[in-house]
Amino acid sequence: MGVIETKVDTHSLEYRRNYEAMERLVADLKEELRKAREDRPQKAKDRLASQGKMPIREKLELLLDRNTPFLEIAPLAARGIYDGTIHGAGLVSGIGVVCGKEVLVSGNDATIKGGATYPLTVKKTLRVQTIVMENRLPAITLVDSAGGYLPLQSEVFPDIDDGGRIFYNQALTSKMGIPMITAVMGLCTAGGAYVPAMSDETIHVRGTGAIFLGGPPLVKAATGEEVTAEQLGGADLHCRDSGVSDYYAEDDRHAIEIIRSIMECLPHAEKTRLPMHEPRPPLYDPQEIYGIVSREFKVPYDVRELIARIVDGSEFLEFKELFGPTLICGWAYIHGYPVGILGNNGVLFPDSALKATQFIQLCDRRKIPLIFLQNINGFIVGSEYERLGITKHGHKMVNAVATSTVPKFTVIVGASFGAGNYAMCGRAYSPRFLWMYPNAEIAVMGGEQASGVLITLRNDQRAKEGLPPMSREEEDEIRNPLVEAARKESNAYYSTANLWDDGIIDPMHTRDVLGLAISASLNAPIRDDVFGYGVFRM
Repeated sequence: MGVIETKVDTHSLEYRRNYEAMERLVADLKEELRKAREDRPQKAKDRLASQGKMPIREKLELLLDRNTPFLEIAPLAARGIYDGTIHGAGLVSGIGVVCGKEVLVSGNDATIKGGATYPLTVKKTLRVQTIVMENRLPAITLVDSAGGYLPLQSEVFPDIDDGGRIFYNQALTSKMGIPMITAVMGLCTAGGAYVPAMSDETIHVRGTGAIFLGGPPLVKAATGEEVTAEQLGGADLHCRDSGVSDYYAEDDRHAIEIIRSIMECLPHAEKTRLPMHEPRPPLYDPQEIYGIVSREFKVPYDVRELIARIVDGSEFLEFKELFGPTLICGWAYIHGYPVGILGNNGVLFPDSALKATQFIQLCDRRKIPLIFLQNINGFIVGSEYERLGITKHGHKMVNAVATSTVPKFTVIVGASFGAGNYAMCGRAYSPRFLWMYPNAEIAVMGGEQASGVLITLRNDQRAKEGLPPMSREEEDEIRNPLVEAARKESNAYYSTANLWDDGIIDPMHTRDVLGLAISASLNAPIRDDVFGYGVFRM
């Protein structure tokens, strides 16, 4: 492989302005992450301490192996939604290492509304379960939840992607032979009682952990029986009498010791083997990505410069370099893992779509994971390109992305608009993980473009009616609300709050985030039983 020779002038005015703009965005991101980790009512903290419970992040610190990375999933979920205080949707979830084994850990944050389940808590839980099943990661769940948030129960309970799906997924996870370990460290009520009941092994904390289908108030209302939470579903009852729980823990710390002992006894899963190279850092400083990524989408940059700061040794074997130049494809290594990379250098033309299709097929055949670096306004439009078959060639690329069986990873590094989002493996195309840069935007189209389309349509209709075009003021009445809505609803924070991605990342950490995700994905086999891409329209 050849080394990418950088052409970036780190002393140029454009570079410095880009760098400063991204630096501000990253500073804002760090502050948002700090709030999500730390901003809790003192009353909630005091209540947790009075109950003898540990905060969720202290539990994780004890559970995870020392000096090992933790790849947190959707830390800013529900940001700005509900009352603005349901940080992380009330869950802390991520991939870490316990007793030398990669696991997915998820735990309720009981300092947020007592660990109550909101609609986005359900959505995040389902996302976590998808990661578990796709990557065959053992699942550790730390339960301390007051149950469903009743004022929003209609959004939590009935539909296919609501609360019941959690237990459906647990049944599938069990059938797949993926270990599920649950520690009951607080309330675990109503449907939530099925979480420990459907796990392989359950640890129950004395005095604070309680499992029941109906809590004391419901039992009294339904039957007249007066009973305490401990009597109804405490550790003594479920460890000695019902057999729901398997291990009796004196406190949170003891429960975590038991989890680690269980993990020690689990056999090491055989990971998928790839033709590895010795890892090497890039030749160029990854923080230079700050100055490379344009602060304005209309100003292009060469995605090769970004690749050079992500891949081992900044080495890259480019595929079809002279054909379809608006899409860069090629092979490299990240932390020693072989990868195929697709990165946008403009809109997708017929030739770039065909190039991508062939490249994806090659990676799929060779069991090489795929990485998509999205900065895309969409496919080229116009009568000339329709004659050249942009629709049918675009369908081939979309088909290949959808049906390839190797692990796929997507990073939205700029724009993600229209069908370009789909072709470059957006969320709907099930990448194993998807992250956004702080500057990224995602939408059908940008606000200016959307307003331009509507204004054109309105003026065409007026012309048919024999009326003059709209005035500037009338156009602004259409344009301004659309631009404002796009500014609010297409930015990275709106996306991550709604769990359209797995988190916003600092660009300088792209390489490490990808390396951790690739490693986790290799706990699952890469399918080799079926190769096929449906019908390619000729």
